[in-house]
Amino acid sequence: ILISRIDAIGDVTLTLPLCGYLKSVFPESKIFFLGGSYTESVIKTSSAVDHFINYNELRVLSEKEQISILKDKSIDLCIHVFPNKHISRIAKKSHIPVRIGTSHRWFHWLTCNNLVNLGRNKSNLHESELNLRLLKGIGITEFPPLDKIHQYYKFTNTVDVPENILAKLSKEKFNLILHPKSHGSGREWSLIRYKELIDILPDDKFNILISGSEKEKHLLKDWIHSIEKPVIDISGLMNLEQLIAFINKSDGLIACSTGPLHLAAALGIHTLGLYPNIRPIHAGRWGPVGTKAEYIESENAELNTISAFQVYQKI
Repeated sequence: ILISRIDAIGDVTLTLPLCGYLKSVFPESKIFFLGGSYTESVIKTSSAVDHFINYNELRVLSEKEQISILKDKSIDLCIHVFPNKHISRIAKKSHIPVRIGTSHRWFHWLTCNNLVNLGRNKSNLHESELNLRLLKGIGITEFPPLDKIHQYYKFTNTVDVPENILAKLSKEKFNLILHPKSHGSGREWSLIRYKELIDILPDDKFNILISGSEKEKHLLKDWIHSIEKPVIDISGLMNLEQLIAFINKSDGLIACSTGPLHLAAALGIHTLGLYPNIRPIHAGRWGPVGTKAEYIESENAELNTISAFQVYQKI
């Protein structure tokens, strides 16, 4: 079975339960995941995925070579979770017997032989539920409810965290990661609000860690220096594989709708997402899915209407 989704971390994370559910239905199946280099570490964290195919490496090959690679995998079923014209075309040319895609993309009418009437933007279903609905293309009509989907992440393949970074975690306090930025993927709660929250959190109970990518480190530097209370800057210290493992060792994470939020939920730690009340980016569609995952939704499209005190109360 080939699962194709080449977009961002959060999108891919919410697709992994589809792989776990397929494994539960077809225990002897082998699942290949076609994804981008950026999300390779996320995909490999799930034990539900047997093999990763790097789309960034595949796309630079000749079409003949691309087709040959897919043919060599002896794939019986391809599910286009993220519609992509190029991938749809080479999947068809590779003669994969069953190719599922949404009927809401015109190129799927030319390249897929099992179309599912699936529109996302106006749906009341969560993204993870929508991904599972693509299985209607092979006759599956019973799906786990949203509060059970977390069982199918299978996030078991985490790496070791370097000792010098692991030492930043406290053994006495609640290790809370604040991830303020989102690479533009979501509406952000302002740094002012995060600072207000830090001011409220009791020093004797919380070990506060500020995370962000290498690119975001310079955006957070001056703000972190302006915080009077003790916080630990871990932005840019780890690659994604290490960050996943570090989140797994932590106790909680707060962020807007961004990749690390969904990773934290999938790993089963306390997760609090901050969402604007606007479709299609509201919590009903993109909220974190996990045993300890919660969210706060603003009263309108402005995320900063959520106060630091509201977040503190939720904690």
